[in-house]
Amino acid sequence: MSEASGRATAWAIHLFTASSALLAFLALGAVEGSRWREALLWLLAALVVDGVDGTLARRAEVTKSLPRIDGSALDLVVDYLTYVFVPACFLWRLGAFPSALALPLVALILLSSLYTFARRDMKTDDGYFRGFPALWNIVALYVYVASPAPWLAAASTILLAVLTFAPVHTVHPMRVRDYGAWLPAITMVWGVSTLALLLPPTRFVGTIALPVSLASAVLLVALGSFRSFRPQ
Repeated sequence: MSEASGRATAWAIHLFTASSALLAFLALGAVEGSRWREALLWLLAALVVDGVDGTLARRAEVTKSLPRIDGSALDLVVDYLTYVFVPACFLWRLGAFPSALALPLVALILLSSLYTFARRDMKTDDGYFRGFPALWNIVALYVYVASPAPWLAAASTILLAVLTFAPVHTVHPMRVRDYGAWLPAITMVWGVSTLALLLPPTRFVGTIALPVSLASAVLLVALGSFRSFRPQ
């Protein structure tokens, strides 16, 4: 690959990462219009972008082609928007929490997540996240689909915020290699079943997609938990 071609490829990959900012804007607009499923679809699209842009960047060696552009910083900026800020707005507008606790819980989400994005040791050398990795987009999705009682949504939010600082681990589906092909397969099952949750309500969604999505999510959490018992 020529130098010019390498630079063009690097810019294209950075633009791909940056597109999540636009996805966050579209999701926020949907939230303000109470178009909940649309908002979650935009956030899911951003999740897909985040899932593949790092792999593309490493393969293209973008740091060599564009050494003055910090792709990691760019990724953190757009991830905070799509993983934290817009989902917090989603939960606020959805009325997911008891009214008296809504603002404190949104503040808890926004502030605790800053610790995740600011810590230098966010990930282990073998690809696991330390603590709860601010996956509030996924929390928002399950709160919308499952419609838990406000007190339960509040308790879950407090627990997850506490786990942000706890010595637990979460798998990164694209980087952890401990489980071979099983981890990508489980992640694919989770992705397909979760996408199905955002389709128009059908019997399939209620009887199959939600249980499969939840079961695969629990399995992914369990795989990360096993890492918590191994040396750092």
